[in-house]
Amino acid sequence: MPKTHSIVTITMNPALDLACTVENFSIGAVNRVSRAQTDAGGKGVNIAKLLRQFHVPVVATGFLGDVNPHLFELLFREQNITDAFVRVPGETRTDIKVLDPTTQTTTDINFPGLNPTQNHIDRLFKMVETLAQNASTVAIAGSIPAGLSPHIVAELVSMLRTCGVRTVVDTSGPAFLHAVKAIPSLIKPNAFELSEYLGRPVNTPLEIVTEARGLVATGIETVVVSLGEDGALFINEQEALWAKPPRVDVVSTVGAGDAMVSGLCAGIALGKSLAESARLATSLSAAVVTQPGPSLSNLDLAASFESQVTVQSLDF
Repeated sequence: MPKTHSIVTITMNPALDLACTVENFSIGAVNRVSRAQTDAGGKGVNIAKLLRQFHVPVVATGFLGDVNPHLFELLFREQNITDAFVRVPGETRTDIKVLDPTTQTTTDINFPGLNPTQNHIDRLFKMVETLAQNASTVAIAGSIPAGLSPHIVAELVSMLRTCGVRTVVDTSGPAFLHAVKAIPSLIKPNAFELSEYLGRPVNTPLEIVTEARGLVATGIETVVVSLGEDGALFINEQEALWAKPPRVDVVSTVGAGDAMVSGLCAGIALGKSLAESARLATSLSAAVVTQPGPSLSNLDLAASFESQVTVQSLDF
């Protein structure tokens, strides 16, 4: 059966994201919330939401608590995202984000995740293998629940490579280390995560590009290293690009990396060049940080930023 342009996202540790705006947030004091919103989230879920803005078929899977799946199920119905999550006994965790517009900081308070058993893991692998039959790209994003082997992302990548499916990985820590060895198609660490993986700091664009080219030489098609407000470096076998976003008023950085991955996945699905994908991913990320939540209701703001993104070819 020929592959469609469907994209599968895998979120093994989803969360209900409660974003609270608190002016002059102070530890140890009474803080009053001026604005709050709760979103069904987790990196892969955020990616799926944004991908639907591009009208590509999206399937979301991973582990989801059977006690409180309602906001997720509502989101999937409203956005026409196919729900392929494996239900696990218990509650999907809550992540609290305290946004202080005065200091332009975000304080994260993250609760523990679910406790999938081996049976749940086996069901997830069977689900992903089935979905791979009609998928062109699978994005594995976010942390893994405590108690799961850090090898699980690498095992998924290896299985999907055998199925002939392109894989995008955005995780960190030991899971990222093992995943890189499984040679996914695209990885998106930030500069700190790349340094952590290498066991030494990499700070300059030259250092980052050099190390990224070493990873490309192992078989990884594309390495994208995010640099926060300075944009991101995009490296494949032929090119090294630096995409810089316009300066924007930052409300929250929650979801910025997920927006970048969404743009990269959309670029793959739409057959865009590396430069076009870099511009798209960077504009999406810039648009998301101007919002209190991790997503966008439409692509208008991101589209307005695209012409303001500078994409520079690096000749070192």
